[in-house]
Amino acid sequence: MIEKIAIQGIKGSFHHQVALEYFQSTIEIDECLSFESLVDSLLKNNSQLAVMAIENSIAGSIIPNYALIDKNNFQIIGEYYLDIVQNLMVLNGQKIEEIQEVHSHPMALLQCMDFLKKHPNIKLVEDKDTAETAKRIHQNQIKGIAAIGSKVAAELYNLSIIAPEIQTVNNNMTRFFIISKEKIHPKISGSNEEINKASLKFELDDTPGSLATVLNVMTNCKLNLTKIQSMPIIETPFQYSFFVDVVFEKYKHYEKAVKILEIMTNHFKVLGEYKNKLIR
Repeated sequence: MIEKIAIQGIKGSFHHQVALEYFQSTIEIDECLSFESLVDSLLKNNSQLAVMAIENSIAGSIIPNYALIDKNNFQIIGEYYLDIVQNLMVLNGQKIEEIQEVHSHPMALLQCMDFLKKHPNIKLVEDKDTAETAKRIHQNQIKGIAAIGSKVAAELYNLSIIAPEIQTVNNNMTRFFIISKEKIHPKISGSNEEINKASLKFELDDTPGSLATVLNVMTNCKLNLTKIQSMPIIETPFQYSFFVDVVFEKYKHYEKAVKILEIMTNHFKVLGEYKNKLIR
């Protein structure tokens, strides 16, 4: 059975690239123009799984996406780290001297500003999606306008890359979650423990040292805390939920920690258990 994967954006976007690289099999794509539409795709069973960006090594966490996962009780079943490589692409045969405007997402323009400053004659135009700009140039055969985006977009829309890897910071990575409506994870058998990472959410009483105590439990249970993100609780001003990622060598250590944390914290929830994808 061919799985249908929801992505934010259209084919040729970085979400699409992650879907292709993560699943490495024949998949169908459900193009969603917003993360809210992506959520609806899963809830309405228009797709079986979804790819959702969650944090960038430069820009930080996409906090609203944590809220979407939590609110809809989605399960994180995997993760993927993607090197964000931006390329300047045009219709075949065009040269950079002929380019009058560059259209792309504001973040993509910002990520390539050092390169763009070297071409002050080119007007920068903000657009809603990098891949959509590339698609429009291809469909309408637009000359004099370039797009910034992924190599996948250039290949998909038959555009020429006239300036590859123009991002200012080379070590720019985005972490993506693979999410599902239901809990799906590899089987655990003997020493072949495939699950070695989990994403958790909890709340704490407003008492001195409560967070430190929780962190000590994780340490004592041999969990490596790789991320902690706080988010305001809307109904309770200046109170926060905590979203954490932990990595472990043995699943039984993680299970022990969960049993203790369920008692110590409020509204404890396991958002997902999955295989840690090491950063390349």
